[in-house]
Amino acid sequence: MASRTVSRLQGSFNAVSGIWPLVHMRSFEAVTGPKTDKWLVRTVSGLLVTIGVVQFLSRDGIQDQAVAKRLGIGTAATLAAIDVVYAAKGRISKIYLLDAVVEILWIRMWQRKP
Repeated sequence: MASRTVSRLQGSFNAVSGIWPLVHMRSFEAVTGPKTDKWLVRTVSGLLVTIGVVQFLSRDGIQDQAVAKRLGIGTAATLAAIDVVYAAKGRISKIYLLDAVVEILWIRMWQRKP
């Protein structure tokens, strides 16, 4: 899969998953469990939207795609690690393990040659 395609797909995923708790915290918590620090959820959400937009709007050039790839792999690795560690400790819902699988798939997609 071409890096531009991965960039747009992951960018869309990150932006939508970031927007969700910003527009409807109640449904987000219904799926992912109650949140104590909603300000932190909103902060992470804003960062995901920003990363997603940058990925989605990246151009075909080598430099743009290199930035999109670094953002994509770094974001996915961070989210997957948090998902696994804190779901295993029981601090967050086990549903986050599903997100960890998705995040690992993003990393695998970036590692494939176009």
